[in-house]
Amino acid sequence: MTSPERMLDTDICVIGAGAAGLSVAAGAVQMGARVVLVERGRMGGDCLNAGCIPSKALITRARAVAEAARWPELGLLGAPPVADFARVKNGIADVIADIAPHDSPERFRSLGVEVIEADARFLDRNRLMAGDRIVTARRFVIATGSRPALPPIEGLERVVVHTNETIFSDRMQPEHLVVLGGGPVGVEMAQAHRRLGSAVTLATSGRLLPTEDPELVAVVRDRLLAEGVVVLEQARAVAAAPRATGDGVRLHLAGQGSVRQVVEGDQLLVATGRRPVTEGLDLAAAGVEVDAGGIRVDARLRTSNARIFAIGDCIGGIDGAAPQRFTHMAGHHAGIVIRQALFRLPARVETRAVPRVIFTDPELARVGPTEAEARAMHGDIRVLRWPFAEVDRARTEGRRDGLVKVLVGRRGRILGAGIVGEGAGELLQSWELAIREKLKIGAMAGLITAYPTRAEASKRAAGQAFTELLFGSRSRRLVRLLLRLP
Repeated sequence: MTSPERMLDTDICVIGAGAAGLSVAAGAVQMGARVVLVERGRMGGDCLNAGCIPSKALITRARAVAEAARWPELGLLGAPPVADFARVKNGIADVIADIAPHDSPERFRSLGVEVIEADARFLDRNRLMAGDRIVTARRFVIATGSRPALPPIEGLERVVVHTNETIFSDRMQPEHLVVLGGGPVGVEMAQAHRRLGSAVTLATSGRLLPTEDPELVAVVRDRLLAEGVVVLEQARAVAAAPRATGDGVRLHLAGQGSVRQVVEGDQLLVATGRRPVTEGLDLAAAGVEVDAGGIRVDARLRTSNARIFAIGDCIGGIDGAAPQRFTHMAGHHAGIVIRQALFRLPARVETRAVPRVIFTDPELARVGPTEAEARAMHGDIRVLRWPFAEVDRARTEGRRDGLVKVLVGRRGRILGAGIVGEGAGELLQSWELAIREKLKIGAMAGLITAYPTRAEASKRAAGQAFTELLFGSRSRRLVRLLLRLP
């Protein structure tokens, strides 16, 4: 018989203290629910410890070095700084330490959450073993996140491999960093390390940033090449081995046809994707279905067990879409669960207007489909563009590269928008709102944007929808006719 002190009954039991789980726990307990939070590792999850926070801290420091290199063209004197790599990494650790108390067990206990720092596994459809406690709950929420997925490359186990989980704590600056993977993590880290003084080679089996619009990606690629990053596309890694002399890696790449290439570096960063963390939970005992993409959920984030939700990076795609493994989606998922679990209100995950930002310099941001996806879904669409080179604020900053690209469907409905350029992530928000509210392009064209700001590019792009109507021959004839009236 189980002793009473080992039994714990609660309203909501959350498994995983990353961005998704913490949002549910904090929101639910402050609304009056009894909450148990189970976490076997570090509170804050990937975002705080190995993702968004450290990566953006590194990118900020790398950008400062790159900005200093522009001093002569701005008429400023002085030599660009040289990065002290160890101090840069120490600064990143300080940022994490500054934020960590907000996500700590102590803070959540102060809110009233019962925090259990232990492994978790389901005993059956209604009970969870957390350490030496047995938890029963009205609702369980699985929020165990994801981790880097290493590709099946011959010999990879023989070399030291960095992932995002280890790269930020290594104080030794690489002379030559080899980055495997052309997605957001790989591209961001390649540029940041190059700016901090390392030689960088980025190899990817497909094209750079393959899920993004090629027209926008071209702007990012050009900047990487201009800054000295060696970019190898259509280069699949087939074997890895230690270098003959000293530490490091020798990576064998297979290109198109019979092309073969060998790249050597003293550090290797693998950023080829992520996989959901579900092992050890014994989800089969709970009646929770899992497939290759993660835990299976419906549009309301319900698993195959009606008492259990799953949110964040551990789930697969919804309604046929690819998984949206972003911290902001984790927060969105948390809100969907709270509305249902606490208030019994129906709620569905937003899939149309999900923003995504790649924090390269220039940034690449998108909401809605790419041009190719929009044409496949809607057939005939209009593509509107405005380059930052024709925006006065970009001219004053000397940052002219990039553009705003907008996709418009029949009857003027805004389908999607992509921006590549300085501050693209900030400029994207107005387009996200427009898509969510199902606005037509005239609403964006009619905005009064402050001058001089980069937001003018969005207004100008939207205005392209009416260029022919306003300045075409029919309009001119109408104006001449009206001007004849007394």
